[in-house]
Amino acid sequence: MPTYSVYILGMSIRHGLLALLEHGPRYGSQLRTEFESRTGATWPLNVGQVYTTLGRLERDGMVVQDGEDGSGHALYAITEAGRGELRSWFERPVDRASPPRDELAIKLAMAVGAPGVDIRAVIQAQRHATLRAMQDYTRLKARALVAVEGSDGEKARDDVAWLLVLEQLIFQTEAEARWLDHSESRLARLSATAARRAGNTPAAASPGTAAGEDPLAPAVSTTDTGTARNTSTSRSARR
Repeated sequence: MPTYSVYILGMSIRHGLLALLEHGPRYGSQLRTEFESRTGATWPLNVGQVYTTLGRLERDGMVVQDGEDGSGHALYAITEAGRGELRSWFERPVDRASPPRDELAIKLAMAVGAPGVDIRAVIQAQRHATLRAMQDYTRLKARALVAVEGSDGEKARDDVAWLLVLEQLIFQTEAEARWLDHSESRLARLSATAARRAGNTPAAASPGTAAGEDPLAPAVSTTDTGTARNTSTSRSARR
């Protein structure tokens, strides 16, 4: 996972644990269970992550150890400093100025002109995967809606939280599918433009690129180019 994404997820875990502790003292594995219940285990935690985060929160004065429960589990409680940090987190918009790295966007960017790579095939494969994910999320949403209607109390709160996460995932995959469609159309338009230039405008080519060459076609590697030149030279010599 990219470094920035790890940082963002770490911040979410930190504040998520504070939000759960706002309801009363809890121990590590209990916090993990409640966090995953709220998010439908979309971002699973391990106990080590939870206790590491609790240790940092304790170091920063946002939680304190608060004795043990009947089974000997060490309990943690939120402090006033922790409540202040939690309030600030809820009031502060999520920063979108420095978005986390997106593997798909990077993959498509690197696929443009990459030797031996058909970017349209990359888009098609991703579209199928994205639509499958959207269908899975939609089925889970239908179940979540039934659960919300039939639950109450703390269970209802967890079901509503999971429903919100699911709907965010659905909107995210819908947006990704639209972006993939847009990218495919963009590539088609650029390829058509390149083809028209190749047929009608014998303009000077940039170094290493023939005039009117499709900039989106897979590039020819240096090795392949050298081999082709040597073969051509050999044929000329034989003639």
